[in-house]
Amino acid sequence: MSDDSRPSLTGGRPGTPVAAVIPAAGRGVRLGPGAPKALRTLGGTPMLVHAVRAMAASRAVSLVVVVAPPDDTAEVKSLLDAHALPERTDVLVVPGGETRQESVKLGLDALPPGHEIVLVHDAARPLVPVDTVDAVIEAVRDGAVAVVPALPLADTVKQVEPALVAGAPEPVVATPDRSRLRAVQTPQGFDRATLIRAHGTVTDDVTDDASMVEQLGERVVAVPGDEEAFKVTRPLDLILAEAVLARRRLNDGF
Repeated sequence: MSDDSRPSLTGGRPGTPVAAVIPAAGRGVRLGPGAPKALRTLGGTPMLVHAVRAMAASRAVSLVVVVAPPDDTAEVKSLLDAHALPERTDVLVVPGGETRQESVKLGLDALPPGHEIVLVHDAARPLVPVDTVDAVIEAVRDGAVAVVPALPLADTVKQVEPALVAGAPEPVVATPDRSRLRAVQTPQGFDRATLIRAHGTVTDDVTDDASMVEQLGERVVAVPGDEEAFKVTRPLDLILAEAVLARRRLNDGF
């Protein structure tokens, strides 16, 4: 894609330096035994490398902080050093914590001054298009303190009463209006001060950083996500990701 087709990135705070934090300290048990999920290969390249490249593909991102498993920090740094990354983007590797929330906090703590917009991106979303990354950044530059890329739901959703025994039938208690529901992706974008305040205030275990900002009473906005920004968590997802990558290499020279 040519630079001319990307968002202008000249919103309310043009030129604001952007950093991306990629928590990659999890083991990824749903993909089965073996290497941590972020180090599994996709098209012969670790998913983590794809995720770093996806963030660095944006002209606005000048720093990527990778939060690695504490025992594998040196291995992750060597792995990233061995793969070509855009020279305009610096990459820093720091040890992570026991939970995703702790790892993001450690990544935030490692950010140098000056990066007032922060993206938080799942290492398990290796194929997010640069247009999605830029759309999130643009929304923060336009004044939003928290931005999530999101997709409408294709399936009808049921709210159930969880079964006490795994595999047992679960009573349906409600059918939410799916037109008001969205499947949220990453990268999520934040005003740095707001995200730091959220991590210093919210102690509940949450599934994403935008939820923490919501608990502060701040407004979170959604921008259109992309179907190719799906999360690779199960073996079938890995097969789909390989197919997407093969199509990109064939059509776009990706």
